[in-house]
Amino acid sequence: MNKRFVLMIVAIFTTILLAACGSKDADDSGDKATGDDSKEFRVGMEADYPPYNWTQNDDANGAVAIKGSKEFAGGYDIAFAKKVADELGKELVIVKMGWDGLVPALQSNKIDAIMAGMSPTKERKKTIDFTDIYYQSDFVLVVRKDSDYIKDQYKEGDKFVEMDSIQAFKGAKLTGQLNTSHYDVIDQIDGVKKETAMDNFSAQRVALQSGKIDGYVSERPEGISASQALEDFTYVVFKDGFKADPTESSIAVGLRKDDPDKDKINEILQGISEEERQQIMEDAIQQQPSAQ
Repeated sequence: MNKRFVLMIVAIFTTILLAACGSKDADDSGDKATGDDSKEFRVGMEADYPPYNWTQNDDANGAVAIKGSKEFAGGYDIAFAKKVADELGKELVIVKMGWDGLVPALQSNKIDAIMAGMSPTKERKKTIDFTDIYYQSDFVLVVRKDSDYIKDQYKEGDKFVEMDSIQAFKGAKLTGQLNTSHYDVIDQIDGVKKETAMDNFSAQRVALQSGKIDGYVSERPEGISASQALEDFTYVVFKDGFKADPTESSIAVGLRKDDPDKDKINEILQGISEEERQQIMEDAIQQQPSAQ
């Protein structure tokens, strides 16, 4: 009797163990579902890189809920992510994470794409793939209107300052975003005081406001954004500017190598005219939250 009872208990626990393992395998499979096997299009971004992407408290202007948060993400990247997800017939899921975590998250199948104002550089192409470009910009320098470096150039009411050469900023304390070409090109200025790279534009704006730096390198959309959000900021466009591969100031969708959706996404992007792209960027600049 005792032997039969023990065998019954063993059988019950074996059944429970097998069921648990099966459930875990199913969960893991669900977490790693990609391409045509998933009904979701999981897009990774900082949601802290206006006007490309930012975080806000509601769904105004088409913002999308951030996974695992009560907050929402808006911006240029969001507008394009919505178009791509819709054409793919998938639900858009926004996954917010730090810049340095984006590529590892893509490689480990935690997200399906990166749409984060990311440039398709040669270095990044060694580890991930990219779609066609969906925005092309150029490098500018964001400064205060009262900066000694532009005192003979800036006129009240000007939207930006045009200068001949980046060498006019010799000796200036400049920075850029960590792990981006914005920071790398600073070395092209003779005698520049290259400050520590910063995590995001918010930190750079604060540093510029406080006088810790004389300026920071960005792409033109951030120059427009910063000068609209902060009345004491402007940006400088150079005739003889920073030298870089055109891809360094463009953005594309980051994908895993051999992603089956790449051709379809390229087709979707090609269907968006340059006029519409510029309008989406103008809207994003107007809609972005004011910097603190």
